Amino acid sequence: MTIQVAVIGAGGRMGATVCEAVEAAPGTELVARFDEGDDLGDLGGAQVAVDFTVPDVSPGNVARCVRQGVHVVVGTSGWGEEKLSALREQLAERPEVGVLIAPNFAIGAVLMMQFAQQAARFYESVEVVELHHPRKVDAPSGTAARTAEMIGQARAEAGLGEVPDATTDDPDGARGALVHGVPVHAVRLRGLVAHQEVLLGGEGEQLTIRHDSFDRVSFMPGVLTGIREVGAHPGVTVGLEHYLGI
Repeated sequence: MTIQVAVIGAGGRMGATVCEAVEAAPGTELVARFDEGDDLGDLGGAQVAVDFTVPDVSPGNVARCVRQGVHVVVGTSGWGEEKLSALREQLAERPEVGVLIAPNFAIGAVLMMQFAQQAARFYESVEVVELHHPRKVDAPSGTAARTAEMIGQARAEAGLGEVPDATTDDPDGARGALVHGVPVHAVRLRGLVAHQEVLLGGEGEQLTIRHDSFDRVSFMPGVLTGIREVGAHPGVTVGLEHYLGI
């Protein structure tokens, strides 16, 4: 059966790439494209909507889809616990609807986060550096925030304390943001797409886990997996790994 798909944020770089991928993939049909200011209407009769917009408008788009019984695949960042809680309340009215919130759709990035979580319990020191193009509006990235959350959970379960850091004077924030107890640094540089490395250190050694997306097509296998699987996973799912058996 062909899955009918609407893309919200179709005018953006990611949204446009998603449209191309949906049109080219077997078993999916692009039935609607929406961009900033467009009335979503009935979402073109879509069964699944893909949201690649901005943090301020994404929750409203997703709520609109849920009310209409349309499954949603979300690549927009900024979905903290407050927004997720509100979404779960909305889904209580439509329990058959599935929503996937994915910090990253690249298979390698998903594996990077999993590897970092596994390694985090063995190392006293850990920091995350994310590097993106200068058009990205939020920092740190959703991938970095999710990675830090997973690392923080692993460290807590292993009984590790705070990351060692003797810094007492940092008026300009050179040490980055502290996310779930993990220092996170954001780089915005022309020519980059999406990159992240996790640095883990112990006495006499360092482990670096890095992933690089050089082109937005790297995200498309994950997006298409989300489109095909979201209907079989009602409720809120955070992280593509739950669809991949990782």
